[in-house]
Amino acid sequence: MLSRSFTLTVRYAETDAQGVVHHANYLTWFEEGRSEFLRQLGMNYSDFERAGFFVMVAHAEADYRAPAFYEDRVTVTTTLEKVRSRVLEFAYRVVNQADLLLATGRTVHVVTGRDRRPAALPQEWLSRFRQGEESRDFPG
Repeated sequence: MLSRSFTLTVRYAETDAQGVVHHANYLTWFEEGRSEFLRQLGMNYSDFERAGFFVMVAHAEADYRAPAFYEDRVTVTTTLEKVRSRVLEFAYRVVNQADLLLATGRTVHVVTGRDRRPAALPQEWLSRFRQGEESRDFPG
């Protein structure tokens, strides 16, 4: 399985009156994790869109283990768990600067064409996902 990580600092706007990160922000961090995952492979969501493909969230879940607080350094690790022609499935692990597990999650994405109907990604793209190749020449 292919994994990539990035670290962020919790912003004040992401917290409640007690300085605890609001639960909805974890989904935003998951999205950033997916975007950073692609960037680290030399790809971007905009590459998909220019080629006529859209990656839509079909399912999202999060399990909260411990709170994150204002100014914590949080690392989000994104793992591509399943790759199929029309479906991508990611798992997430969120830890703080002390390596305390804060949350885990999972999202399932359906690939569609411009008409918003399910569409298969090109085989070359699927192969790159499966092999974890870094590429600056992602077709788009």
